[in-house]
Amino acid sequence: MNSKLLFHKALTMCLLVAISATCSMVALASDGRAAGEIVVTGSGYDTSAVTVNGEAVRNSRTIFSSSTVATHEGAGAILNLGKAGRVQLGPNTTFAVTFDNSAISGSLWSGDVKVLNAEKPVSVTTATGDVVKLNAGDTANADPKTATATHGASHHDWWAFALIFGGAVAGIIWATQTNNENHFGGGTVVVSGTR
Repeated sequence: MNSKLLFHKALTMCLLVAISATCSMVALASDGRAAGEIVVTGSGYDTSAVTVNGEAVRNSRTIFSSSTVATHEGAGAILNLGKAGRVQLGPNTTFAVTFDNSAISGSLWSGDVKVLNAEKPVSVTTATGDVVKLNAGDTANADPKTATATHGASHHDWWAFALIFGGAVAGIIWATQTNNENHFGGGTVVVSGTR
């Protein structure tokens, strides 16, 4: 009986050592580089319409930080970069993207890039050397004549919403102060039933 117990304990110990060695090797094998996914968009594109580091790609291809993505005529790409966010590349765009688990940056050599969503503002260096910070909905263009960011509606455009809200409040106040005489629809006769 004692020998069976000793055998079971030795077998259990060997299994625990084997499991811990295997798990630690898997954890050590990770290189720690952030990874994302590329989705090819557009209609009528061929297999070489989007390239990553010069190699033609298809949907759901894994990309890593420090990759150069190029789109050709009629095709675009969406880069899903995990928690860092998503950016969209238009046709005829060359964008060198760098990202980690919380931030995205890159160099825009041609075309345009739009931020779909991001945890932090995306830092884009345009072909002219200008650095622009893009929030969700913002677009940067690499054309030297228009190398600026086009901003979508953001928290900086609060004054437009305040103007609309203020106009609505003023209309409500004016309507309540006009001697309570409402003439909606003219002389309508209301007939109610009796019991």
